[in-house]
Amino acid sequence: MRIPLQSPSRKLLLFGPFLIFVLTYLGFATTEYLAAYFSERPDLASLQRAAKLAPGNAEYRYRIGRFFSLVSQSPAEAAQSYQSAVTLDPYRARYWLGLAGAQQILGETTKQAIALQRAIQSDPKTPDVAWQAANLYLVQGETAKAMQEFRVVLENDPSLAGAALQLCWRTNPDADALLRVAVPPVAGVYASFLNFLISRKQPEAAATVWTQMVQLHQPLEAPTVFAYVQYLIQEREIARAEQVWRQAAAVSDLANYQPSSANLVVNGDFSLPILNAGFDWQYEKTAGVSFALDPTESHLGARSLLISFAGQAIDDVGIRQLVPVAPNSHYDFSAYFKAPNMEGAGGARFSIQDAYSATTFFASEDLKNAEIWRRVTGGFTSRPETKLLVIRIERIPAGRPIRGNLWIDGVNLAASRRESGQ
Repeated sequence: MRIPLQSPSRKLLLFGPFLIFVLTYLGFATTEYLAAYFSERPDLASLQRAAKLAPGNAEYRYRIGRFFSLVSQSPAEAAQSYQSAVTLDPYRARYWLGLAGAQQILGETTKQAIALQRAIQSDPKTPDVAWQAANLYLVQGETAKAMQEFRVVLENDPSLAGAALQLCWRTNPDADALLRVAVPPVAGVYASFLNFLISRKQPEAAATVWTQMVQLHQPLEAPTVFAYVQYLIQEREIARAEQVWRQAAAVSDLANYQPSSANLVVNGDFSLPILNAGFDWQYEKTAGVSFALDPTESHLGARSLLISFAGQAIDDVGIRQLVPVAPNSHYDFSAYFKAPNMEGAGGARFSIQDAYSATTFFASEDLKNAEIWRRVTGGFTSRPETKLLVIRIERIPAGRPIRGNLWIDGVNLAASRRESGQ
């Protein structure tokens, strides 16, 4: 059936409601656009105009509150605007946090506590909310509640871990207590706490964290182990460094990098990648010297260490290994080398020294004139104060040019059989 539209009244009757809807929608959209436009401007008049245009928008009330808090520094007016925001939308944690901050300045402790609790209830796991709540609780003197919120931060935002741990430690410098209430049982967070304590030179607290971290039985990144072992070596805590290295075997994939009674040297046959850290081989870049693991030349295993000299003057080759030992004990050293084409006065040689006093216990013959694999050996007795040796390859005479290739393999250090009663 067709409806005749020739009559103006009939046309108005049909299109009038549609026209009213369109005009209403356009008016609403224009109002919302103007409100959003004014809300982005930084002056108070514009923010208030936005709130007037959109009285039901809680965000605009919140922005007015921030203006009063940060610019006008009028906490009473800020609290009033924040209160309007939470009334319109009670499920936004930052609105409640803004209100709590204004109430703190006004000294309204009871109201502040309620606002903080509402903020946490609205968003209990977001680290930004927990961070602000924790800091407000600290100002209030609510240490226990602050620690609970710092725990949320540490569980969910690694970027805030350093700042959170610093505030926790400043509030309560007790590693055991912080591990109970503030630091979640997560290996990565424990590692951050350990590194923080190392930076603060807190050896006993660091030991506490390490012990509990190992007991978590969670995978631990090797660089954390390396940093802690290096710190203990610097502090001359060699027994503890050895213990940490052994414990790391299970949690940091270092089981193959452990010494044995038959050989205190780790990775002496260079069958494993060089870690350049801990109690494995460590090296540093030296002009005119390069290192490579060479599978085409070996004496005992699948490869050896190739050291190439480019003809420049050097003092030290740049590779070494730290080896814990007992005082007043006799040790036997041996290694294999091949050097068919060394040029230059003297050569390179193995040197074993006290890592702290630099006392030399053993120096090998010059490592040269070897077309085939040759063995160097020697023995020495450690001093009463000796607890850490360094095995390195030095240039003799120092500061003189050297050129050619040197392969080494089968580096071994062990307690003397005479001493062990064998």
